[in-house]
Amino acid sequence: MLFSSSTESLRFELQSGHTKCITEDIKSNSMTVGKYTIINPNEGYPLPDSHRVTVRVTSSHGNNYHYGDRVQSGNFAFVAAEAGDYMTCFWAVDNKPDVTLTIDLEWKTGVAAKDWSNVAKKGQVDVMEIEIKKLQDTVSAIHDEMFFLREREEEMQELNRTTDNRMFWLSLLSLFVCLSVAGLQLWHLKSFFEKKKLI
Repeated sequence: MLFSSSTESLRFELQSGHTKCITEDIKSNSMTVGKYTIINPNEGYPLPDSHRVTVRVTSSHGNNYHYGDRVQSGNFAFVAAEAGDYMTCFWAVDNKPDVTLTIDLEWKTGVAAKDWSNVAKKGQVDVMEIEIKKLQDTVSAIHDEMFFLREREEEMQELNRTTDNRMFWLSLLSLFVCLSVAGLQLWHLKSFFEKKKLI
């Protein structure tokens, strides 16, 4: 996905009165852009009033980044303040009779979020320079991703060490409990047979 120069949009159906959420794992300080549109079922005619959605983009910490109330299309763009799952939720307006909306969502993050065509127009640079800038940004994104994965690996190793340590003590405790129960059973049986004068 890092190497793709264009991102295909996601198209899904949503019934009136229902909700659908889509999440994206985004690193901190990553640029994010999104565009959503309700597909017109009758081309050449205006979109019916029943075809409206409420859209909200939130972070895993509950911060709001975009809100659109009863809209037919919209855009959002932000730089992620914290790493984690970002959620875009679509609520379809309740209608009678029920209608099914087809929504087209294009959501880009990181290198894919940069508008290189505008960079080329603004800077009046040639194609080779744009390609080099794309590659440089891609390498930077891969470099950041490698550091992110290394941090995650260290966290997982620490979790494994902690889990192994706990399992060791739990195994010792289980062994102690089993031996104690076996000893109590032997003592009880010996006392029982002595009372019955069988031994």
